[in-house]
Amino acid sequence: MNIKDKIEHTILKADTSLKEIESLCKEAIDYGFFAVCVPPYFVKYASLMLKNSEVKVITVVGFPLGYNTTPAKVEEARKAMDEGAAEIDMVMNIAALKKGDNNFVLNDILSVTTLVQLKGCKLKVIIETAMLSQSEKITACEICAKVGVDFVKTSTGFASTGAKVEDIKLMRKILPSSIKIKASGGVKTKDQAIKLLEAGADRLGASSGPALI
Repeated sequence: MNIKDKIEHTILKADTSLKEIESLCKEAIDYGFFAVCVPPYFVKYASLMLKNSEVKVITVVGFPLGYNTTPAKVEEARKAMDEGAAEIDMVMNIAALKKGDNNFVLNDILSVTTLVQLKGCKLKVIIETAMLSQSEKITACEICAKVGVDFVKTSTGFASTGAKVEDIKLMRKILPSSIKIKASGGVKTKDQAIKLLEAGADRLGASSGPALI
């Protein structure tokens, strides 16, 4: 299975350096990855580095905890797209979901989705599966389906566990076919990557892209 064009080559650690961003972008070009996923601070730099390539720039919003205010998430997304991001990975408000405030969760996601899609970009919602019960995972996917997001993503990579085959299968069962799935968090080997794709994932977020292929 050819997986290189499904990989979002990622670096999101707090002390990321410009040198690391340069290396990430070069590897993405050399290996033919779909995109790089970088911190918001580096979106402009990555966009300049990749301007003559087909590699897209992706960044995160409300990252990594998700409980930022909705206006803050909207403004983060706006700024990122203005600087060259083609896709936005937004963390769902996990605290609100666990509180049962589903209307807030829906409106939070809808506010960012509306802006992103109006600008012709794509919105992924990170639901952080490691922190959710089975029923909460279902509810999160149902809300994302109702809004009409572009992707649902498993994890930030900052929780106790990341992408799991059983979670991908559950998400694929709940989500309509129009909504894709990004498996992210702890994807370290090609065998693991293939199993996640076979389970229903459409993209892979990984910091070890070269090792996966």
